Amino acid sequence: MFVVIRFRVGEAVQREFGPRLAAAVEVLSRQKGFVAARTGRNVDDPELLALTMEWENVGSYRRALSPFEVKMAAVPLLSEAIDEPTAYESFEAAHLP
Repeated sequence: MFVVIRFRVGEAVQREFGPRLAAAVEVLSRQKGFVAARTGRNVDDPELLALTMEWENVGSYRRALSPFEVKMAAVPLLSEAIDEPTAYESFEAAHLP
């Protein structure tokens, strides 16, 4: 499964936001079931940033948010995300509705 988390961050504060985002990814990457993460900026709207992560399954992702170190390093940042659904199940293109 994969996660897409978007943030609206003014260009003037992105320098401060970047290290916080990197710290969140680092602590999450140490959790069981983590596969990969990517961060990026929207090419049409430079204030729109994204964090995508891949996890073995939804349970791994949800459990990864519970450890104390994650609550201290990642959860405060994640609470600043745009309020929208973030977790997606993967499926093959042949199974598209």
